[in-house]
Amino acid sequence: SGRTLGVRADMTPQVARIDAHSLQQTGPTRLCYMGTVLHTRTDDFGGSRAPLQVGAELYGHSGDASDLEIIQLMLATLDAAVIDSIYLDLSHVGIFRGLVQQLQLSQSQEAQLFEILQRKALPDLDSWLAALNLSPQAATMLRALATLHGDEAILPLARQHLAEAPASVHQALDTLEHISKAVRRRHPALPIHLDLAELRGYHYHTGLVFAVYVAGQGQEIARGGRYDEIGAVFGRARPATGFSADLKTLLALSRQPVADAAGIYAP
Repeated sequence: SGRTLGVRADMTPQVARIDAHSLQQTGPTRLCYMGTVLHTRTDDFGGSRAPLQVGAELYGHSGDASDLEIIQLMLATLDAAVIDSIYLDLSHVGIFRGLVQQLQLSQSQEAQLFEILQRKALPDLDSWLAALNLSPQAATMLRALATLHGDEAILPLARQHLAEAPASVHQALDTLEHISKAVRRRHPALPIHLDLAELRGYHYHTGLVFAVYVAGQGQEIARGGRYDEIGAVFGRARPATGFSADLKTLLALSRQPVADAAGIYAP
């Protein structure tokens, strides 16, 4: 027919447009959504290319409190879905970004380092660092990123290894410490994992990133983070943070029995 067909791969840009054009509020705005999105490929084997995406977003507040609120809401959503054996993964893209800027790496070098860190390939990292001829101090900081993962005990080690990093890196570590402690107070039994080389959505997110995993599931079942530039394309780049999940996945993992709905079937 020659008519244009539009499909959405993510709900967040649509929500950002609503915040920028329809609501135009000056204070914090809290929004939630549910809708089908379309992906070119599934996130995991046997998954759906058309997940039923649910999520929540908070616009207009840039502090740790809004990130914590979204994480709390994400955990409450999984609790309402009756999903067990979960753990929370935390990271912050500002750590990698701050080191790249401090060392003045080129775009090509940044992409190479990013790819190596995602594989956590220490031999490849050592070869790359040697070829780049960085100072021993700089090489030590970049090498540390690949090994700094574990529970909250890695944060003091991170401060030690990244002592010469710029202020933005130390601010990111402060955020991770604050968020992890706050979540721990509210959920003392929840396993919390930190991975400073986890750069999920690096070119999209601007700060804290987080995800929830469950035993036996290869991919995260919920994820989110801070994306302060999301509204720029609509002329209103407000601070923003949020999370999303696939309702189909949550339903499949839930221990809550689903009652058969009564109905009348007719030809």
